[in-house]
Amino acid sequence: MSSIHVGHLPGLLARERSIASPAFNRWLVPPAALAIHLCLGMAYGFSVFWLPLSKAVGITEPIACPQSMSFFQEVITTSCDWKISMLGWVFTLFFVFLGSSAAIWGGWLERAGPRKAGFVAALCWCGGLVVSAFGVAVHQIWLLWLGSGVIGGVGLGLGYISPVSTLIKWFPDRRGMATGMAIMGFGGGAMIGAPLADKLMKHFATPTSVGVWQTFLVLAAIYLVFMVGGALGYRLPPAGWAPAGWTPPPTGSKGSLMMDKHVHLDVAWRTPQFWLVWAVLTLNVTAGIGIIGMASPMLQEVFGGKLIGIDASFNDLSPLQKGQIAAVAAGFTGLLSLFNIGGRFFWASLSDKVGRKATYYTFFLLGFVLYASVPWMAQGSALALFVGAFCIILSMYGGGFSTVPAYLADMFGTKMVGAIHGRLMTAWATAGVLGPVLVNYIREYQLAHGVARSHAYNITMYILSALLLLGFLCNWLVRPVSETLHMSPEEVAEEKQAADDTHPHFVDDNVAVARELSHSWRVAAAWMAVWIPLAWGIWITLQKAFVMFR
Repeated sequence: MSSIHVGHLPGLLARERSIASPAFNRWLVPPAALAIHLCLGMAYGFSVFWLPLSKAVGITEPIACPQSMSFFQEVITTSCDWKISMLGWVFTLFFVFLGSSAAIWGGWLERAGPRKAGFVAALCWCGGLVVSAFGVAVHQIWLLWLGSGVIGGVGLGLGYISPVSTLIKWFPDRRGMATGMAIMGFGGGAMIGAPLADKLMKHFATPTSVGVWQTFLVLAAIYLVFMVGGALGYRLPPAGWAPAGWTPPPTGSKGSLMMDKHVHLDVAWRTPQFWLVWAVLTLNVTAGIGIIGMASPMLQEVFGGKLIGIDASFNDLSPLQKGQIAAVAAGFTGLLSLFNIGGRFFWASLSDKVGRKATYYTFFLLGFVLYASVPWMAQGSALALFVGAFCIILSMYGGGFSTVPAYLADMFGTKMVGAIHGRLMTAWATAGVLGPVLVNYIREYQLAHGVARSHAYNITMYILSALLLLGFLCNWLVRPVSETLHMSPEEVAEEKQAADDTHPHFVDDNVAVARELSHSWRVAAAWMAVWIPLAWGIWITLQKAFVMFR
């Protein structure tokens, strides 16, 4: 019998070593994907570092750089503090490199397998944190941009798409639910990482350090353990595998997007269907990410003192009162995070029942009504309706991410869906720039022209509503892919050969291991490993959210 030796790590990561036996329990794959996505999701929570890093030199108060100092000098100086606007470039780099790396290396992922891609993602994400820690220690912001923004961004892209194709193949009967479970983790990662980072920074803070670089190193070590464990937990189904008792749905009916054929990556991304879905995702994310970026200031500026029972506008509040409403706004953003992750699972699972196209129709029509109603809710001081509308909006923002992999699998088949999804992630990179820029510039323009803070978001809401109507039109135009574009049996066989899917894969070893892992207690242990930290993050978030309703 063959065996796995510790010294043969490249072999352990090889695609052929991850092919499961028919006895493998497929419910062990989602927690492996969640382990990786929960770590990567800290990208959403990176703003927790901005204020401490903005006073890394001054410690108690920021030391401003001289106005005469050039941008290049600010990048390399060690004598004054970084502006938050400079630190914010990390967030932009995250999603630019997430989308671009997923697009560039999506094809490699299909050939190399999810295990190797997940392992490389762990090295990039955690290695990026180590580089950032060094950059903070020597006060060089360009190392922070390079470490977390660029190297970490590549890890985000590879890690984000690493489980997509695998989960869809393991769950052909529940494509939406499977991808929803994994991508839910990306939305929930900040709920764990942000409060953990806050506690670590307070622990490491000294009279000469704000504790950020030490926190980066601890997070890197923790994330490396979880991400490598998740990557090694990936398994691919053997050729011809299907769930017991499952009957594939009928395909090929008129107007149906479902098919049992495959479209090659090089063909898929040139089709009108690909670019229509690209536009659908871009428009949905542009509207949602714009809301995420302005949710806290919007709540404070629209409702002002009403958040703490005082009939006063935001500008009329004292510093102490502004601090009190900021705490309420923190609860609001925490509540939005819960709906963001819950929506990823709920809407993707619902799409298994009603179809992907109908799910996106719901996003755009319901979203249009809610966005257009926000100014009316704000004018009427309807706080409960306002909060409820934003919670539903954020659930659909998350649902858009988790539903789109199954949408692609329906149209282009499962053979290369991971690589196709990688190309589609350029939509996220595009929306990550468009959404915040659109919202922030419109707000600044409104305020500069004398519009009251409580009304400065009205035009923004109407513009975002219009974007959703455009998304509805794009979704309506999606049609089934022409049969002439399907891969031939010979092409499918050639791709299988390139990916080593047709070889016997250490069956004698894997059957024994798989049967052991198929025991229910193993599944329970795997799920507990990811749900315990997630439950802790949810509890912390709920505690903050309750502040709104005291």
